[in-house]
Amino acid sequence: MHDKTLTQLAKALGSGELSSRELTEHYLQRIQQSGAILNSFITVTADQALEQADTADQARAKGTASLLTGVPLALKDIFCTQGIKTSCGSRMLDNFDAPYDATVVEKLKTAGTVTLGKTNMDEFAMGSSNENSYYGPVKNPWDLTAVPGGSSGGSAAAVAAGLTPAALGTDTGGSIRQPAAFCGITGLKPTYGRVSRYGMIAYASSLDQAGPMARSAEDCAHLLNVMAGHDVRDSTSVARGVPDYAETLNAPLSGLKIGLPKEYFGEGLDPEVEKAVREAVSVYESLGATVRDVSLPHTHYAIPAYYVIAPAEASSNLSRFDGVRFGHRCDDPSDLIDLYKRSRAEGFGDEVQRRILIGTHTLSEGFFDAYYTKAQKVRRLIRQDFLDTFEDVDVLMGPASPTPAFDLGAKKDPVSMYLQDIYTIAVNLAGIPGISVPAGFAGGRPIGLQILGTHFAEAQLLNVAHQFQQTTDWHLQRPDFAEESA
Repeated sequence: MHDKTLTQLAKALGSGELSSRELTEHYLQRIQQSGAILNSFITVTADQALEQADTADQARAKGTASLLTGVPLALKDIFCTQGIKTSCGSRMLDNFDAPYDATVVEKLKTAGTVTLGKTNMDEFAMGSSNENSYYGPVKNPWDLTAVPGGSSGGSAAAVAAGLTPAALGTDTGGSIRQPAAFCGITGLKPTYGRVSRYGMIAYASSLDQAGPMARSAEDCAHLLNVMAGHDVRDSTSVARGVPDYAETLNAPLSGLKIGLPKEYFGEGLDPEVEKAVREAVSVYESLGATVRDVSLPHTHYAIPAYYVIAPAEASSNLSRFDGVRFGHRCDDPSDLIDLYKRSRAEGFGDEVQRRILIGTHTLSEGFFDAYYTKAQKVRRLIRQDFLDTFEDVDVLMGPASPTPAFDLGAKKDPVSMYLQDIYTIAVNLAGIPGISVPAGFAGGRPIGLQILGTHFAEAQLLNVAHQFQQTTDWHLQRPDFAEESA
């Protein structure tokens, strides 16, 4: 069962070939048998999942089910889930049971999906390797000595290992696309504002966006159909109609204009990754697409601009975790200042503290204009680069990461870790959608092809990705770990 895609499982449930309880029990058993090896889950909600599965089966019997009714999913532990621990991978929230559901969780529950549990992540979504979690690092099922990527590494690893058919992630600077690439699955970052952020614990409010992670573009389309839409509780949610993302998956690609940004194929790109990406582009040419070189001239400013803006917003967002209202509180504080200092020092890990300090510095008097204001001006130039380019091409293609997954512990220098996001960060600064799809291997570790589109072009991206997956079988490959744990 775990070799099937979410779409295939939905069809099997609809035909009566499977019951949701059978399917849920199967995945819970797999999580129990091998989940600890990967450390991909923080919380497993077995009892709730079985109750939801029974409810889904009853809905199927009554004929009131939707397409995804009874399909099991996992949620990154950044989404509030009523009555269940929502930790954000941090000691700060290790004791926090959310009092309400995030909008996307609410929407998925309404659609009848089953929640298997909450997946591991870099603390407060700050990281590119899933080594920054209070609950320990996640391992890549393709190679247990490698990272799964981050910050949505737990979700990516769980899908790749067949512990869940799909999972939710969040993407602030590549945190869906990079782990999807590292783990050989499909991950979609929608346009900023396309999916509600209500109930999604904030890292950087102008950059964060939730999205689906699954085996295929078709799976992601069905999930986005449920997740997308305006939410009055989220002021950044866009009031715009939601198309049926599955409806155009099979549209032909003849006449598609693809741009290859020259900045994505320069120094630092692993030759094996470049080879795989260019071979993937040649597949599109065989499907009737045309390819041209383009330029995004401000790309090299993306990382410095991001690491001013994101930490500044994190400094503001995380100020609420002070040991008073909720979250970790130190023992026996001597006074209020001691309570603040020790609660935050004990509750936050090194990377979170580092980014809070950077953000507080850049927002401070005398530095705000020199750093934060200037970074926002650069952000506008980066966005304009994309808008100008999309006047001439339909989509952009390139690598999702400069290398395949690196070894656990290999990136001890924070700056070298930050450089892993060189091809993904600009997308969040511009607010455009992007998707990573499996496109090959290097040394047994997966490679991801990144496809970018203009604002609200998710339907086109999913169509382009789906047609590639109809022609290739990279997305059908499974790690040995998935079969050994069967």
